[in-house]
Amino acid sequence: MKAIVDEDLCIGSGNCEETCPAVFKVVDGISRVQVDVVPQEEEKNVRAAVDGCPAGAISTE
Repeated sequence: MKAIVDEDLCIGSGNCEETCPAVFKVVDGISRVQVDVVPQEEEKNVRAAVDGCPAGAISTE
């Protein structure tokens, strides 16, 4: 799984970083993905971050 943040939509709320700090970090008001491939043990947390993003800026592939 790969996590993607649409920087044009991101509002920097920090929900993703709070939900899955192993994958997301807010830098300068924009969420950044910290890994190329999401570790299998973090996939559930990434899905929760996708669902919890108030701007709908996170997706997976």
